Amino acid sequence: MPAVRKAGRRLPAGASALRKNRPMNALLPPPFTPLSSLDDALFTQGHAVLAPQALAEGVGQPLSALQDLHPFWERLPPDEHLKDGGRYRRRRHGSFTIEGGTLQPVPHRAHWQPVEYNALHGGYERWFEPVEPALLQLPAWPRLMAFLAARADALRGPQRWYGEAHAFRIDTTDGIGRPTPEGAHRDGVDLVAVMLLGRSHVKGGETRVFDAAGPQGLRFTMSEPFTLLLLDDARVIHETTPIQPEGGPGHRDTLVVTLRQGGFQGPR
Repeated sequence: MPAVRKAGRRLPAGASALRKNRPMNALLPPPFTPLSSLDDALFTQGHAVLAPQALAEGVGQPLSALQDLHPFWERLPPDEHLKDGGRYRRRRHGSFTIEGGTLQPVPHRAHWQPVEYNALHGGYERWFEPVEPALLQLPAWPRLMAFLAARADALRGPQRWYGEAHAFRIDTTDGIGRPTPEGAHRDGVDLVAVMLLGRSHVKGGETRVFDAAGPQGLRFTMSEPFTLLLLDDARVIHETTPIQPEGGPGHRDTLVVTLRQGGFQGPR
């Protein structure tokens, strides 16, 4: 398995060049993949980005149904586990299993990652407030989870998937917000999905994806609500650069869903 980049260590060769001579508020558009080519792109490249309308088509719901998620991000409680002492992250967490398109919630549980994948926050149980039950009842929610599980099926083969859903708001309370305070990383799962719900009055927040075993990488900014990034976690590492306020206090909202085969991660 490719070596995992820990927080504070150097990125793959060539990645540092992506940091140079780029204004923080300059936006690079995502390299969108057509819905019809999504599984092939994810299999061959280890990553793919889906445009909002293509996501709605794949989920089988109108964009208005996805917009029903927005109110729940207005009620996220503070993340009490930030080891850098910041106040810039709010979040909720939920877990589920899904197989053959059938979604099953599981009792609320702690989020846990090994230090090999998260040098900053790994190695201990983090209990977050659960996602609101009403969110799980939205028509778009099971359709979205089934769509993501189908991508994991195409990548690894049909099976039961152990999923975790993280609702994030990164804000500029401290003047800067860090979407990935652990740095460029992998999550120790099979599929990572990052869906942008929106960004307001911020600059920065550039997404960076790198081959875990080589120098190849790409960078772009997710700016349109319901843009979806998919990652084969075994093959790539990823990060999002800090955000800063632009024209007043701002925030960046995302839904991160991870799918793992064989069981949830937990202390051994």
